[in-house]
Amino acid sequence: MKFTKMQGLGNDYVYVNCFKEKIDNPSELAVKISDRHFGVGSDGLIMINPSDRADFEMEMYNADGSRGEMCGNGIRCVAKYVYDYGLTDKTRISVETLGGIKHLDLTVEDGKVKLVRVDMGRPELRPAKIPVVAAGERAVGEPITVDGKEYRMTCVSMGNPHAVIFVDQDVKELPLETIGPKFENHERFPNRINTEFVRVLNRNTVQMRVWERGSGETLACGTGACAVAVACVLGGLTEDEVSVKLLGGDLQIQWNRAKDTVYMTGPAEVVFDGEWPE
Repeated sequence: MKFTKMQGLGNDYVYVNCFKEKIDNPSELAVKISDRHFGVGSDGLIMINPSDRADFEMEMYNADGSRGEMCGNGIRCVAKYVYDYGLTDKTRISVETLGGIKHLDLTVEDGKVKLVRVDMGRPELRPAKIPVVAAGERAVGEPITVDGKEYRMTCVSMGNPHAVIFVDQDVKELPLETIGPKFENHERFPNRINTEFVRVLNRNTVQMRVWERGSGETLACGTGACAVAVACVLGGLTEDEVSVKLLGGDLQIQWNRAKDTVYMTGPAEVVFDGEWPE
């Protein structure tokens, strides 16, 4: 099976062109191929499929084999793959995901995609739709107790569920390996949760680390960065457009409140092509 390893700000996945390849058990393959010692090494597996509803379908699996609804960094790499590898010559494409159909604009230089702007759609703020167990119409600044400590969370779905936690310290100092799993598996999140820990630097810049459901800490999370921008605006902490500084680099996020849609702009890179023996 031929594959391509790609990364968006260090959030890396194994991509398979399923116009040509057939995968019988993607969940099982995701676990094997993601292993950083015995496999290729990645945050998961992304299959690029035909779609009856859009130009392409992105079918993604986390490193633990669980199915993911949506991945912001992953979908930018899908856009780069389909253009650079000749599946399309269009610079505006649509991609079907479990989180809905996304529309992407490609910036091309010297025949290769350099940047991708994704219309990530409307942020979902209703607790039952995220889902999160919370009273009221929105979970904004909602208290939650994790491991005996109370935090304040703002919950947003960008096609997958996020809990945004604002902190006063440098996020690089947080014991994420300890607290991340406790948020992920907390009883208030029926489908588990992606958790972003955020420090606001100024009205246009924030710093973030993320614990991703099913993958652990990753260097970047596109949907998480979008959720963070929405949470910042809801809390009156930043402007509508913000630079989100992740461990793997920066993403530019804008919440266009007139259209009630979030735009994410960032890079996508090919790491290498390979062949999986099974």
